[in-house]
Amino acid sequence: MTATYPMIGLMSGTSGDGLDIVFATFESNKGWTFELVYGETIPFPSDLGNDLSLCHLFNGEDLALLDIRFGQWMGKQVADFCDRNGIKPLAVASHGHTVFHQPDKHLTLQIGNGWALHTFCHLPVINDFRSLDVQLGGQGAPLVPIGDKLLFPSYDYCLNLGGIANISMERDNQRIAFDVCPFNLLFNYFAKKAGKPYDDGGNLARSGSVIPHLLDDLSHASYYTLKGAKSLGREDVEKGFLPLVDLPELNHRDILATLSEHFATIIATSINETSPKKALLLATGGGAFNTFFLEKLASKLDGGTTLSVPEETIIAYKEGLVFAFLGVLRLRNEVNSLASVSGASRDNCGGTLYGFEI
Repeated sequence: MTATYPMIGLMSGTSGDGLDIVFATFESNKGWTFELVYGETIPFPSDLGNDLSLCHLFNGEDLALLDIRFGQWMGKQVADFCDRNGIKPLAVASHGHTVFHQPDKHLTLQIGNGWALHTFCHLPVINDFRSLDVQLGGQGAPLVPIGDKLLFPSYDYCLNLGGIANISMERDNQRIAFDVCPFNLLFNYFAKKAGKPYDDGGNLARSGSVIPHLLDDLSHASYYTLKGAKSLGREDVEKGFLPLVDLPELNHRDILATLSEHFATIIATSINETSPKKALLLATGGGAFNTFFLEKLASKLDGGTTLSVPEETIIAYKEGLVFAFLGVLRLRNEVNSLASVSGASRDNCGGTLYGFEI
């Protein structure tokens, strides 16, 4: 029997550039299929965007107020999106905006109040997908691999190039995944210092030169010594990577060139070490529009691995698509976070429900 689920997925990633809204339908019939019907990125209003970028420094009351304000704003965007496109989804699945992610302390916090979101969009809402996994001893990240496994089964590797670069793959009949390295969090930081909102096509990096001593320092970052399930938060990037590269004597274009070389090497190595003779690598996320970086990465992959870049809607909205799918799995009470990925004590089904009739 075929079951169809029309869903909205919301993604506010660590890059902090805006809210991705995706409307997709999913069908279950001896496997999963999907259609990504509409996708749109809504830029944050300047005051909201600024508050989100600094909210890890807020006191408790101000953070609680931002949680509500952000939920209300997202709810209004969803309502407008539904009106513009004449759609009526079953529910909204929201990632929220990550404030803290410290799984070693059993802490992960994504704001975007579920009741506020529900009240302003008039639809049932699912959010807080990470907390259960973290309380079970897991990293609570990455969550996208269950979507890679069930929605993109023809690929040996799925690489997401967002604020953080993460990768998932099938090994010994189970899905494994991890955050590989920082990505747009650092790219965008130095592009802004060079006067651009981001490095369009990697052209700033292309015009710079690799700094050998900086490349060596980056390769010895402590994160790369960790084994098994591991994830990177904004805090880790600010403490473990930014002090290595944010040096006043260095040219911003040269820093971007060095980061491109470093990220390409780290990602290629993680693939080459595990790759079968023939492998297909799917690259999505904002970084998949960085042609200079993709050229670097392709040049470092073993000859048996083919880099595949899908159509622009999948590049831009795959994470929002997968969060909509995580919502479907939550509604079906099926696993949406894999212990083989996160290191949790068991597979689990995370997500808090708002506005569903009991």
